[in-house]
Amino acid sequence: MHPKEKCFGAFADNVPAMIWLSGLDGQRTYFNKRWLDFTGRPLQSQLQGGWMDAVHPDDVTRCLDSCSKSLDSRQEFRIEYRLRRYDGEYRWMRETCFPCREPDGSWTGFSGVCFDITESKDAIGALSRTTGRLVEAMDQERIRIAKELHDDIGSSLSILGIELMSADQPVSGSSRQKYPAMQELFRKLQEIGSKVSRLSDQLQPSMLKYFGLAKAVESECREFARICRLPVTCSCNNIPPSPDPLVALSLFRALQEALSNAARHSRAAGIVVDLSGTSHELILVVTDDGAGFDPAQAWFSGGLGLISMRERMRRIGGALEISSQPGHGAKISCRAPLVPPV
Repeated sequence: MHPKEKCFGAFADNVPAMIWLSGLDGQRTYFNKRWLDFTGRPLQSQLQGGWMDAVHPDDVTRCLDSCSKSLDSRQEFRIEYRLRRYDGEYRWMRETCFPCREPDGSWTGFSGVCFDITESKDAIGALSRTTGRLVEAMDQERIRIAKELHDDIGSSLSILGIELMSADQPVSGSSRQKYPAMQELFRKLQEIGSKVSRLSDQLQPSMLKYFGLAKAVESECREFARICRLPVTCSCNNIPPSPDPLVALSLFRALQEALSNAARHSRAAGIVVDLSGTSHELILVVTDDGAGFDPAQAWFSGGLGLISMRERMRRIGGALEISSQPGHGAKISCRAPLVPPV
């Protein structure tokens, strides 16, 4: 063995990572001691394609496809997959593969570095489940408050309005004098009632329930533009008349959050909302021409808006994509299946 190879082997066996090397054909020719200790198998059994025997059956095709694409492009790539440990337990691995080149630039194959990320995935899963329960609790609390606003406070305001109108009518045998301020009081009461009704509808959107997602989105955009005095262009195309209720609610809540964020932070001159449907999914895109932001920092800013949007999409098997940078506006895309996974 060449001295350089011995030096590399000694180094690779002592780093806290699982390392492998492959040749020009992509077939693996070396695994360090940590890899062999993890799998509990001898080196000869791992060479060439033997290492794939320990990959989880559900991940084999994905691994082969990634390796094949990287071999063609000779570009760095990353993949996560499950690998069977010596005790039979499958563990999640995060693998980064690097193209190897000689000093003259000639390509010699790949090197790979793997880390066991099972605990991290379990922690993320537990956090995601907790966030999901929080979102569900928020929705239930919204329904409760909306019902109380509509049935209790709204009804009380309506009764008070009728009583004010009655109090403003002249009584038989009286001087028929009216109270000058009564009409103004009644007008203010109507304003309060409208605000309560608007708040109740935001918490539990009746438009969504009775008229469907497309009408609810159009109505929300009109009302937002009226209240915030911010132009909103809205288009809805190919929306099924009765999408799954949870999918419809999740997209509607995402729209509300995106509009709210734009109003509070973007300083935009206008917003464009596009809701479209295909044979298998619904796509909501909200774009503004405002100040923009750094998405990487936004996740850690302490706000729950983006987190709740992402969690809502996750719950229905959808995805949230954010495209933005400071000074160049923002684009928020939500993709949701027509029927969420069971």
